[in-house]
Amino acid sequence: MGANAHAATQSTKPADVVHAWFVVDAQDKVLGRLASEIAKVLRGKHKPSFTPHVDTGDFVVVINADKVKLTGNKLAQKTYYRHTGYTGHLKEITAEKLLESAHSDRVLKSAVKGMLPKNSLGRQMYSKLKVYSGPDHPHAAQQPQEFPFA
Repeated sequence: MGANAHAATQSTKPADVVHAWFVVDAQDKVLGRLASEIAKVLRGKHKPSFTPHVDTGDFVVVINADKVKLTGNKLAQKTYYRHTGYTGHLKEITAEKLLESAHSDRVLKSAVKGMLPKNSLGRQMYSKLKVYSGPDHPHAAQQPQEFPFA
């Protein structure tokens, strides 16, 4: 076999990527299992053209995020923290109270964000996630398809 006997691995270019749109109904789905599937789609690992250093992922629209399930005692014990920017103003809230609040989408958003790379590429992937608490979303024009989760 000569030096040119093997074909080179194809690396996907950013211009070649076609981003599809998927819609996911989070009602009665377990938070962590759902978040890992969403992170996989945002990253593009479900595609044969996956390239680690290129954003090959698709857009994900999540509806009914406030109806996601947490197992065990996580509703009472899981705590979310945020900081206002002022000294000593570290705020904490349990998952149960956060799901009942106006910001119930933050539970799913933070779970997915933690599963994405911690760099500029990860932030670009995270921007393709659209989370809504109710059953409606404003992305009908993109014709999102139902994603077949395992």
